[in-house]
Amino acid sequence: MNVTAYRRGRTVRTIAASIVAVAALSVTAACSGGGDGGSDNAGKANSSATAPASGTDAQGAGKAEGGKENQAGKGNQAGKGNQAGKGNQGGKEGATGVKDAKSETQKSGGGSESEPVGDCDINKTAITVQNVKSPVNHMLLRATNKAGVDCKLVGYPGLKFGASAQAATPVNEDSKPQAVVMLAPGESAYAGITTSAADGSGAEGGKVDSLEVFIDGSEDPKPVELPGGSVYVDSAAKVTYWQADAQTALTW
Repeated sequence: MNVTAYRRGRTVRTIAASIVAVAALSVTAACSGGGDGGSDNAGKANSSATAPASGTDAQGAGKAEGGKENQAGKGNQAGKGNQAGKGNQGGKEGATGVKDAKSETQKSGGGSESEPVGDCDINKTAITVQNVKSPVNHMLLRATNKAGVDCKLVGYPGLKFGASAQAATPVNEDSKPQAVVMLAPGESAYAGITTSAADGSGAEGGKVDSLEVFIDGSEDPKPVELPGGSVYVDSAAKVTYWQADAQTALTW
């Protein structure tokens, strides 16, 4: 009985010790596994929480910055394009301004592109002759532009005194001006006429009662009324070139 009870008690103690040992191992394993697992999960959680967020934010920020830079670049290019457009527009306006200026110059008759001034038309030119006190034996011929445009009187007037005259009155070569006389509408040119020698040395003198005047560029003469109806003319008669003023015309 004692042996049996002893064995039973020993068996119970052995079983209890085994249970305690197994329990202790289970607790130890649970604590070790739980601690490591917790750390790993925490690390993974932290990594998952930090890494994706940081990567996404970095990429998003990069895209955002890149987009701003691209937009800024496009804006700059657009600005340059606008400036270039303004430059082109200014060039076109400048070119248009130049064309308009040329058109106005041509309309006004000024500049190098204006039409050349033509000879005065005898049918649109009023011609008169008058006696003068000085110098003696002189008359003054006057031609006035009655046309609506400028004209020029080239050379000298051709004079034919009397119906029987065989030749035109010769010109005084000393009176040739430096430039052709130009007449605007309403302006006049002059020519001095020596009718006879002041000292009576002229030959073939006599009174004439008619005068015809030719001007360069016109085929037909214009009859001009003589002051007093007649004038004494001899071989000393001469006429000057057309002059811009009466005083110069009566110098010879």
